[in-house]
Amino acid sequence: MKKVSSWHIGVAAEAFAAAQFARYGINVSVQYGANQPEYDLIASMGDLILKVSVKGSQDGGWGLTQSYKKDCDYHEAIDKWLATHGKKTIFCLVQFKNVADEQLPRMYLATPSEIAQVLHNSRSGLGETVLREYHVWGKKASAAGTIDKLPNEWLFTAERATQMFNQYA
Repeated sequence: MKKVSSWHIGVAAEAFAAAQFARYGINVSVQYGANQPEYDLIASMGDLILKVSVKGSQDGGWGLTQSYKKDCDYHEAIDKWLATHGKKTIFCLVQFKNVADEQLPRMYLATPSEIAQVLHNSRSGLGETVLREYHVWGKKASAAGTIDKLPNEWLFTAERATQMFNQYA
């Protein structure tokens, strides 16, 4: 897939996320308007409701905590970011890197706490502002030779979506 604007990636990510929830029989309501607070979609199963923040990427990572990094270390920035999210908010991470036009993007579901834990553990425990789908740290990096990757259990499956509702809605 050719590189497109971040706006287009965001629109596409929300559309794919909404479609995947609907595909599993989960009701979806999309917020209208720019700069929505904390979440992009509302997903519901019966009386259970989750707020879903959708993040799209075409480069293998999602920059999540950079804006919290001023005057603090990586771990403090991660904790500040985590504190901004409610208990019923989950993230749908949508990755377009190395995805052909006729393929679905890779999608993941995770809670803010799960994301924060992975960010804290990134770079051999040094912390990171970017959540990476899969990254091998090079020879000159402080985390040389280590690999950061998303947990397999985050894959957006019907089972993972049901787990999110049962535990967090």
